Amino acid sequence: MYGKGILKGLGVTWKHFWDTYIDDIKWGKKRYHTEEGIAYRMSKDARGLFTVQYPEERLPTPEEFRFVPFLVYDEDEGGEQVIRCTSCGICAKVCPPQCIWIERSTNPKTGRPVPVPAEFYIDVDICMNCGFCAEFCPFDAIKMDHDYELAVYDRLTNNIYDREKLLKPAAYYDGIRPLNSQKEFDARAEKEAKKAAAKKKK
Repeated sequence: MYGKGILKGLGVTWKHFWDTYIDDIKWGKKRYHTEEGIAYRMSKDARGLFTVQYPEERLPTPEEFRFVPFLVYDEDEGGEQVIRCTSCGICAKVCPPQCIWIERSTNPKTGRPVPVPAEFYIDVDICMNCGFCAEFCPFDAIKMDHDYELAVYDRLTNNIYDREKLLKPAAYYDGIRPLNSQKEFDARAEKEAKKAAAKKKK
């Protein structure tokens, strides 16, 4: 009985071994290092070797994948950065591990607060990538990134992100999450249309 089980197991290994070579001949170079080849090896029809040879090959990142947050900015007609964040602090309040620190800007003449963050820090080693900050932000100013290759030697120098390191353009967000970006754009357009309609009625 035990001998049969061992032979069956070796038979499966041997089948995968030969299937790999047969598929290599069928697919050629397309089986490796191409999106089509990786998609095939992820499918139920895959035969032989289906291991992804990371880092030369990478699995496609799903749109809903979330990693370290980043701050979104828009560009005005002059090409200047317009940061969406108003330093309201909601993201810091809802953050379960409390890894976000914000300092609001103040007007140097009056000393009154200005709705722009002077400092914004996220400790990415503490961040649990839950996405609460992005979910609760009322201004769509903070979003979850797809960049997961963050290994460094010095944690304190590299893994406490400041405002400049966190800032990324809205075009970058549109690129990594096109469907979500379109939904948000449509929702904003609908909201603005309702506001305009309400003003006309008055």
